Amino acid sequence: MSKQAFVILMGGPLTPTDRLLAQLSGARVIAADGGMRHASALGLTPELWVGDFDSTPDALIAEWPDVLREPYPSAKNETDGEIAVATALERGAQKLVLAGALGGERSDHAFMHLLYAAKLAEDGIDLLLTSGEEEAYPLLPGTFEIDLPKGSLFSILGLDTLTGLSIAGARYPLKDFHLPFGSSRTVSNVAEGTVRFTLSSGRALILARPQDLSGA
Repeated sequence: MSKQAFVILMGGPLTPTDRLLAQLSGARVIAADGGMRHASALGLTPELWVGDFDSTPDALIAEWPDVLREPYPSAKNETDGEIAVATALERGAQKLVLAGALGGERSDHAFMHLLYAAKLAEDGIDLLLTSGEEEAYPLLPGTFEIDLPKGSLFSILGLDTLTGLSIAGARYPLKDFHLPFGSSRTVSNVAEGTVRFTLSSGRALILARPQDLSGA
C-alpha cells in the first residue's frame, strides 16, 4: 500500500517543472498562507488553507472562495508552514512534499523548514522539500536513494558529524567516510543516475539540483 501523501504549499519561490508536477501527482493538498499563490500554476485545489493570512492579498482570497480557510492569530508559536504540516499529519499524512519551502526572502523560515524536516524524518515521515529548481531530503542512519538526472548536481550538508557515509552512483563516490561537522568535503557532487546513500550515524541534508546539468 502506498503511503498517504500530502503537499504543503508554502510561500517561497516555486517553478512548476515536469519533475515537480510528477512528485505532486495524486497527493492531497494544504496551503499555508501565501503559499496558495502557487495553486493555480500547479493545477491544484487545496482541501484546506491555514495561516494568519498576513501575506495573503485580498485578491488571492477572492480567487479561491470555495477553499475552506482556517485562520490563526498572527501572535502564535508556530510558522504557518508548521501549522499546515501538523494539520496534514492529523489527517494521516505519511509522506510530505513541502513545495515552496526553499529560498525566498526569509532565510530563517527556509532554514527552519530544513531542520523541521530532519526532525519529522526521525519520526518516520518521508520528506521532500522543493522549489522545483532545487530539492532537499533529510539523510538519517540507514540507506536512502534518489533518482537524479545524469549530470545534475547535489551536495550533502552534515547537521553534525557523520560516520560511515557512503555514496554510490556519483562521480565522486565515498565508502565508509567520516565527515567532520562543518566540513565542505561533500559539496558539489555529480549524479550518474540513481544515487545511493548509506549512513551509520549522524544527521544530514541532501540538496539536489535536478535541472542543473552543469556537471554533465
